[in-house]
Amino acid sequence: MTKNIMIVGVGGQGTLLTSRILGGITLNAGYDVKLSEVHGMAQRGGSVVTFVRYGEKVAEPIVEQGQADVLIAFEKLEALRYAHFLKKDGVLVVNDQRIEPITVVTGAAQYPEQIIEELEKAYTVYKINAMEEAKKLGNAKVFNIIVLGMAAKHMEFSKEAWLDVIEKTVPPKTVAVNQQAFLAGYGS
Repeated sequence: MTKNIMIVGVGGQGTLLTSRILGGITLNAGYDVKLSEVHGMAQRGGSVVTFVRYGEKVAEPIVEQGQADVLIAFEKLEALRYAHFLKKDGVLVVNDQRIEPITVVTGAAQYPEQIIEELEKAYTVYKINAMEEAKKLGNAKVFNIIVLGMAAKHMEFSKEAWLDVIEKTVPPKTVAVNQQAFLAGYGS
């Protein structure tokens, strides 16, 4: 049985690092893994989407609409934009953070209100203010690993396996803070 994970955010939020960690843990568990990264306008804070599919044999990397088991969203508008990719019993893990797209900044569009509340009407949603938690750890850059920690509770891999892959994936000088970040999210 193939599992489908989507990671969505905006440029600079760590979606690619998160997908590498997910790819690492699934490979270590012996699964066939396919990753696909869609960059969009990543350099300008635009939407970034990463698909991670794993199972006994995975043919293609793209997750179709209505097929994601877990959707990890680093920004709440991105969660709204991609929620339709979740399957009926899928889980949405969302960072309660607002990053205004250029259309909102320029006044061409308005940022929707009550995004998480609207998503909770249709989906199983777990939310966290990961930026606030990351600042408590003294490094705002690790907020994505906090969100991943929360999402990890909805996957079949052990906490120890996650910590091992994080150690092997992130830069050596950031291992400790990234592992603390993961545990902060995992304990939420």
